[in-house]
This record gives sequence, structure tokens and C-alpha cells, in this order.
Amino acid sequence: MNSLTSIREIHDSFDEGLSDPLSLTESFFTRIKESPHNAYITLCEDRALKQAEVLRLNLKTKFQGKVPRASHPLFGIPLGIKDVLTMDGIRTTCASKVLQNYIPPFTATAVERLEVAGAISLGKLNMDEFAMGSSNENSAFGPVLHPTHPDRVPGGSSGGSGTAVAADLCVAALGTDTGGSIRLPASFCGVVGLKPTYGRISRYGQIAFASSLDQIGPMTRTVRDAGVLAKVMAGVDPFDSTTSDRPVEDWGAVVDHARLDSGSLKGLRVGIPSEYFIDGIDPEVRSAIERAIEFLKSEGAAVVPVSLPHTQYAVSTYYVIAVSEASSNLSRFDGVRFGMRPEEAMKSSSLTDFYKQVRSLFGAEVKRRIMLGTFALSSGYFEAYYRKAAQVRRLMRGDFERAFQSVDVMVSPVSPTTAFKLGEKAKNPLQMYLTDIFTIPASLAGLPAMSVPVGKDQLGLSIGMHLIAPRFEESTLLRVASRLEGKTS
Repeated sequence: MNSLTSIREIHDSFDEGLSDPLSLTESFFTRIKESPHNAYITLCEDRALKQAEVLRLNLKTKFQGKVPRASHPLFGIPLGIKDVLTMDGIRTTCASKVLQNYIPPFTATAVERLEVAGAISLGKLNMDEFAMGSSNENSAFGPVLHPTHPDRVPGGSSGGSGTAVAADLCVAALGTDTGGSIRLPASFCGVVGLKPTYGRISRYGQIAFASSLDQIGPMTRTVRDAGVLAKVMAGVDPFDSTTSDRPVEDWGAVVDHARLDSGSLKGLRVGIPSEYFIDGIDPEVRSAIERAIEFLKSEGAAVVPVSLPHTQYAVSTYYVIAVSEASSNLSRFDGVRFGMRPEEAMKSSSLTDFYKQVRSLFGAEVKRRIMLGTFALSSGYFEAYYRKAAQVRRLMRGDFERAFQSVDVMVSPVSPTTAFKLGEKAKNPLQMYLTDIFTIPASLAGLPAMSVPVGKDQLGLSIGMHLIAPRFEESTLLRVASRLEGKTS
């Protein structure tokens, strides 16, 4: 494991002449090539080394040996990019055979902003196909292995991102979160994962799963680094009409202040949703979360019971809305507009057979969700399923709005269990879908949420605490997480 665990430590090493962007980048590629984790699908080695060489020269000449931290907050920081985000000229597959040779002509806004801030993109990270999954077992390129327990899953769909950060295969990574796909792997892998408010970060260049739910966010080793990356990416984007023009705070400074101020949580009202502390939670997970709550109380926070009564409908509501939007979004991958054209398809005698051959390239989970979504949107069922789910979603959003009148932040487990074994739930989709039971509601409501490590079980598997705040209150999340960091494990 690299002894330099944070952006600040790496920048200090650059200033002291102990390292430089090129040597650091080379060391990551060495580790990636020796890694058994299958975290990367495509490496951008030539491109990354050229980026690093330019930065190394600029550090010596233009910046006179001192990192320009204000103008380039990610100067020389090697990142991993989830393979659902486009990069100009770099293969982007969504971990699917359908896109295994796709080379996009443009770069996602989030990635572009990170690189403008000085970041170096090491490569594209493995994931569940089209971001559909909770275990990273659905990739056409094989499953990602857990960073410390190779017989366990790293969580999904951003499992490659979680493992890459935890296994020191990049300093930080980008993930995407539709129903928990940043927070779950962050919890399983023992890293920090932040899902910002819907609309905080542009989705331009993200290949869509469910457009009303998808959100890009950072996965990092430290809370401060999550704030720094999110700050760089956040803000209005003319290419994404859903982005907000709300002012973006300096979240790195928010974390710094909270770390230094032992009274920063005094008077904070912490909500404990009764629906999130149910039977079936692993006793070690429950114990770790309860210890973290006691720590918050010791910091001066007030614990307040709250109720989110429509939570019981969250999973079913999510899986109607998400699969319906997926069915619509994935219709473009037909071998005509986008997608591979297998040799068998080119020999087809009819258009129907052509489509069958092309879309047979989808994996089983993607096919399942397309079929469910097509059914939910079909004539005679749209009102009964999709419209009804949208109405329940609004009720759930109202639950949060009422609860946040009496609390500032809510806490819960990220998952009922720690990382489960490879293959354990693969044959039972319904059991797999329940893995996201605590993360889905915040996604449906468009709220900012994050996972921060708060302990380990007896097997050494990580446990994450789930923090949820009102819309555009990322500062509150980061303030609480910064006090929890390293003090409850």
C-alpha cells in the first residue's frame, strides 16, 4: 500500500521533491499490472504518462517546484474512471459486449473538469454491465474481486472503483450511483463514497441507466479528498439541463474546519429512521452503527427518532422506475445507431433476426431489466406500474422533507450485511435487489448521501455508515463524516 494516502500528502511530497507526477503514475501502472483484482478494463497508459510528463515539467519550470494547489487542486493525482463515463478516443464499454469496441469522440464533463484541475486518468474501471447490479458479478469482462477478501464481492455497480481505491490502484476514482452503486461498494471495500444531490454534477458523457436517478460521484480514501473531487466536478453545465446553478462551497475547506473544531457537531440533530433499523441486520453491522451514533452524541449531536413511512415501498418503486428508464435508454443499442454488429447479425435474413442477434450480446441481468421495463411501459400497464411508482416516489420525497424539518442529517447502515461471497446471491435476483434497501430511498428523493467507514466485522470486512442530508447540503454530510473518520473503527 502506498504510504501517501491523500491528495494533500501527495502534493506535500511533490513540494519536497520526494516524488513527482511521472514517477507516481508509473508506480500505479506497475501495481495495476501486478494486481489480481480485475479492477480495470482498459488502461490509458500512453495518454496518462504524457499527461504526467507535462505536469512534471511544469512543476519544475512554470510552478518552480511548488504545486499550484489553488488553481490545480488535483495536480498530478492519478485517478480511475468508471467505464460508464466517456473519454475522447478511449474505449468505453460499460462492461458490455455490446460496446466492447466503442470509441467515443467526446469526454464526460466530470472527467474533463478533473483533468483541467490537473488529474491524470489511469484507465477505465470494471463495473456491472450498464451499471446494473449490486455485486460487480455482471461484467462481460469478469467479476472484480474484493480488495482484501478475494472470495467476496466488492459491491456494485462501481465495484471496480471501490476495489481500485482500496487496493491502491489509484488515488481516487469516479463511480456512478443510481440506487446505491457508489455507497454500497464504498461500504464493502472500506473507502469513502459520496453521491451528491441529483443535479450537482453534470451527467453529460455518462452512458445512461436510469436518467432520473443516475449521479456521478467520487470514491476516495479520505473524506477531504471526496470533498475536493466533488467540488471540482460540481456546477452548472450547458450540456446537461438538469444541472443546478446553486453555489458550490469549498468542501475541502469545510472538512478542514470540521476536523480542527471539536465542537463542530454541537447542536446537530441526527435522525435515526426506524425503518432503517429492522430485523435482519447483521449484529456486527448494527453494533458498529450504534457505536458511531454514540460517538456523534459524545460530540454534542442530539439523536432524534424519525419515521419514513413509505420506505417499505422503496425497492419495488425503484425497480419499476429504474428498469422502465433503462428499457428506454438501452433501446439505442441496436447495432444500427450504437452497438456491435456480430457476424451472425450481418447474415440475418430479416430485421427482426438482426435485432435478436445484436441484443443477444446483452448479459442476463441487463436482458432481465429491459424486459421488465418494457412490460412496465407497455400499453395497459403504464398507468398501473410506472405512473403509480412515480406517485409513490413523490410520497417518499415528502417523507424526507417532513423529517428534515426536525433533523439536519440521517444515519443508518449502508447495507444489512458486510460483503457477501461471490456467487452467493447471483441466482436469486430478488435477494440481490434487497442489498440496496437502505440506499435506494435517498436516490429516489434525489438527496445527497455518502458512506464512511466506521468499523470491521470479525472477518475483517468493512462496515460503512450511511449519511443522508437535505438537497444541496453536501457540506453537512462532509462535516459529520470528517468527525467520524478514523474515530469509530
